[in-house]
Amino acid sequence: MLMHSSLAVTLGGTPLGLTAAKCWTRTKFKGTWTLKRHVNSTRVPIETKESYRWLENLRQSMALVGTPDRCVHVADRESDIYELFCLAQDLGTRFTVRVQTNRLDATPAGAERRNGAHRVFAQLSAAPWAGHHYVAIGQDETACLHVKFAAIQTLPPVGKQKRYSPQLLTYIQALEIDPRRTVRRSTGSS
Repeated sequence: MLMHSSLAVTLGGTPLGLTAAKCWTRTKFKGTWTLKRHVNSTRVPIETKESYRWLENLRQSMALVGTPDRCVHVADRESDIYELFCLAQDLGTRFTVRVQTNRLDATPAGAERRNGAHRVFAQLSAAPWAGHHYVAIGQDETACLHVKFAAIQTLPPVGKQKRYSPQLLTYIQALEIDPRRTVRRSTGSS
């Protein structure tokens, strides 16, 4: 049995409880990776995939919370689903997803698509670094991150362009500067 759940937390990290949960079983576990290699997943309707649970949980969470503009959904690479981005915009809520798909960006009219130059990773790579951000790790360490961001008009997968419209998504790249030299904070005592 598998479960996909959505947990609500405050900005301070206090858990408020589950806002959605989806349970299911698979009839077949072995050979699923082999099957995925033979099926173009961008041509399969989202409603027939296991990943549809991301959309169901988003809808259920928003119905329970009732204030989509006050929510930010945080998810891993598994939720890098174009339909999820469209649904979040339709519901008026925000999200942060660790992306894995190098999607097509909206190329200006007349521009030629070649060598990946019109993909979001290339566009983000060309953006300048915006600055540094320090992240506390535990009680006495801090990591320093280089940060850049870019708002990029992103196209749906080719097989879904008739069903979904382009989305203006903000991509953020954070790169830890010299991870071997994480800064230790002083405790204030001598």
